[in-house]
Amino acid sequence: MRLALESARVTLSLSEPLNGKPCVPILNDGSLSKFLASKRLESAVHRSNNRLKIFSGTANPSLSQLSWATSSRTKWKEEIDRVWSHIFRGANGCGEIAWYMGLDLGRIKIKRFADGEIYVQLQESVRGCDVYLVQPTCPPANENLMELLIMIDACRRASAKNITATQGRESIAAKLVANLITEAGADRVLACDLHSGQSMGYFDIPVDHVYCQPVILDYLASKTIRSNDLVVVSPDVGGVARARAFANKLSDAPLAIVDKRRYGHNLAEVMNLIGDVKGKVAVMVDDMIDTAGTIAKGAALLHDEGAREVYACSTHAVFSPPAVERLSSGLFQEVIITNTIPEMEKNYFPQLTVLSVANLLGETIWRVHDDCSVSSIFQ
Repeated sequence: MRLALESARVTLSLSEPLNGKPCVPILNDGSLSKFLASKRLESAVHRSNNRLKIFSGTANPSLSQLSWATSSRTKWKEEIDRVWSHIFRGANGCGEIAWYMGLDLGRIKIKRFADGEIYVQLQESVRGCDVYLVQPTCPPANENLMELLIMIDACRRASAKNITATQGRESIAAKLVANLITEAGADRVLACDLHSGQSMGYFDIPVDHVYCQPVILDYLASKTIRSNDLVVVSPDVGGVARARAFANKLSDAPLAIVDKRRYGHNLAEVMNLIGDVKGKVAVMVDDMIDTAGTIAKGAALLHDEGAREVYACSTHAVFSPPAVERLSSGLFQEVIITNTIPEMEKNYFPQLTVLSVANLLGETIWRVHDDCSVSSIFQ
């Protein structure tokens, strides 16, 4: 029995693993959900004088790799041609987002001088336009953040009407970063799965918080896992709210919690499991995997408690060493992540699956541009 989802679906087809690379679900014209495709064309044909431009930095090269057929793109472009819009492509580009939105990539020049100084030149006019900057602050965080600030400044000096900064996750110094982005000239921030929702309060400008759960949920629904065999697991107490929301979307699956406690200095952690996982398929949910220490220890505990299989799901895959060794050690049936952070080929392993959030971000940008509800995407 396939799992029933209440959220809007983005149907996924799967590419075959190649040379040990991860299996990457492909979003293409034949598999777009009716919800996303029809809404996009419906609003696009009524748009005649809007000016929307998307500008991508160099932080995430994978978003520019169009690995699927785009046979319907010509048809989409005929409808979109009435819209005065462009998408800018940087050294990394945002080709997947552009494809979903039916727009052509524009031109921008980003380079670094011999001393490391960042140079940004807009090669098309942005005067009077709504500009969206796609530049996550993934590693190297300081370089990518500075590049984002320079891009904001360049767009402001070029007389852009509104500037929205799109980020993957917040910095540890979240308030400082919020102040820098605001002072650089951004009018709005679009963020994916912030580590702490309270970080939105650090900004004095509007923040749109995009949840990547629908992409992961739809992929899990494509698997033949019986709903009564499933249990959603939070790897720590701090992620209970996230795991509970995830479980509610998976046919109200039961919830389990890994409780870590340290009873004193220089004493080993004691891990307890709250909930029943015996004979179940456990799906561990977190917003970010860094060194994978917490989630790997949790998976080992789940196996000790009788879990049949363990899946790991996360939006942001930082994968600091020794994350790959821990995740590929046999504890996980599959590790499911998104491409908010680009993964180097050396970090690929057989259990890894990478899902694209391009359609989700593209839909969100259109809705912000059209002054439509963003939260309704996740209902």
